[in-house]
Amino acid sequence: MSRLATAFAKDHPALVTFVTAGDPHVAATPAILDALVAGGADVIELGMPFTDPMADGPAIQAANIRSLAGGTTTADILAIARGFRDRHPHVPLVLMGYANPMLRRGPGWFAKALQDAGVDGVICVDVPPEEDDALGPALRDAGIAPIRLATPTTDAARLPQVLDGASGFLYYVSVAGITGKQQAEQASIDEAVARLKAATDLPVAVGFGVRTPEQAASIARIADGVVVGSAIVEIIAAHGADAPAAVTTYIRSLADAVASARKVTA
Repeated sequence: MSRLATAFAKDHPALVTFVTAGDPHVAATPAILDALVAGGADVIELGMPFTDPMADGPAIQAANIRSLAGGTTTADILAIARGFRDRHPHVPLVLMGYANPMLRRGPGWFAKALQDAGVDGVICVDVPPEEDDALGPALRDAGIAPIRLATPTTDAARLPQVLDGASGFLYYVSVAGITGKQQAEQASIDEAVARLKAATDLPVAVGFGVRTPEQAASIARIADGVVVGSAIVEIIAAHGADAPAAVTTYIRSLADAVASARKVTA
């Protein structure tokens, strides 16, 4: 089994966590990633900073600006990924970001670089399924999962195209908007997850607006994974290089809630 498949095959839903590479600076990122693992994260998403993160709200936008202001490069991100893989051989690592940094040297170069760094999957926010040939074939050839996004506006007619060629897991963006504090009503999440799971065998992870253990537990009762990003990024913004201890404490609260969610309803 792949690392991603193993993460979603545990006896509890997967906790998927996001931080931006190079925030607050490159040298601080490895310890923050280690803190996520120590807290109980099952999958790590590492954001590639970009000048125009159109899908992201103020917290992650600011993290991108901090990272780029510090001079973070693609080479730095690959080095962070290689170091993470050496320290955590079994924890899945997914790069998340936008097409420009991923494609500027060509999809083949990017896919080979990620393969060499031990990256498991890629979420490219602004390459739609209709343009899969821009990146998808190179990733699949390198054994890297192209992870697709579904949204509240992904209807039955388009969903098969979203799923075609996808692997790893399906990321359900629970609100029609940017990352941050807004969260969808639980009833709408329940309905959407049921619809998606009826259409695919891929694990379905739900994100956007998840901040509290209670929210995470509610989603974990019906989804295969829970994605948390902006709330972690805000902790890093508040604590800077001293963030790891606070990150571990926060992630542990989420991991405990996710792990116990289905036991409560059993």
